[in-house]
Amino acid sequence: MSRRPTRRFSVARAFRLAILIFFAALFLAPYAFMLSTAGKPQSEIFSATLNLFPQTVSYAENFARALSRIDIGRLLVNGVIVCAAIFVVQVLVAIPCAYAMAKLRFGAARVMMVMVLLGLLVPIHATALPIYVGFANVGLLNSYTALVAPFTISVFGIFLFLQFFRALPDDLIHAARMDGMGDLGIIARVVVPNAWPAVTAFAIFSVVAHWNDLYWPLIVTSDQAYATPPLGLLYFRAAESGDDYGALMAATLMITLPLVALFLLAQRKFVEGITMTGLKG
Repeated sequence: MSRRPTRRFSVARAFRLAILIFFAALFLAPYAFMLSTAGKPQSEIFSATLNLFPQTVSYAENFARALSRIDIGRLLVNGVIVCAAIFVVQVLVAIPCAYAMAKLRFGAARVMMVMVLLGLLVPIHATALPIYVGFANVGLLNSYTALVAPFTISVFGIFLFLQFFRALPDDLIHAARMDGMGDLGIIARVVVPNAWPAVTAFAIFSVVAHWNDLYWPLIVTSDQAYATPPLGLLYFRAAESGDDYGALMAATLMITLPLVALFLLAQRKFVEGITMTGLKG
């Protein structure tokens, strides 16, 4: 006979679920507000009463105004180009560095680990001015290079892959060496195929961070042809439409949806990668 759950267990479980639901609602509230405002006419947005659901549905009008005010397609293309270029170069740099620190034995390994940890403490704001001056001197402002180059080395990515590679069995590396593989062959044919959960987790972190970044594009870009999605929204509000919150929320919704879709598609690998990076071999 199976035991019936005790009252204590049921109350504890209900309490945990209530806490989770509360924080989920708290984090989803801005998105619900954005979705609601994107479908309201101007008069209803500034009304004295607050309604979550639009009384007069105006999604078509707001989306049409948003598409006419800014080039959403160009913003999305720029965002994809910048985020993809940053992510690809970050992975190409971070994986060999993390592999060397995790699986190779050399004297400077501890020093490199300290440098990586120190690098995590340095924000982009501390180095923005000298980098900007350097790009200005060589004429690289208003270009994809200026948007991508400062982020091609990710100390966070190195640290994340380092923790993941430490959990890989050393026997895999030794077996690959016995088969005649060099370090580059081991990285390409052994390490990377086993590192897809970590790569996926890092992809979510990298893409979300740089897709939503406003600080650096605002500094190095004044040409709307190179505007990233957050910078495009700033242009949208500056184009004499700051009070048109319905169209602004519609544009924000179109820019946010790709990130939501990306996370939903990669959710399983993301959780797996974050979980496995905490294991030590």
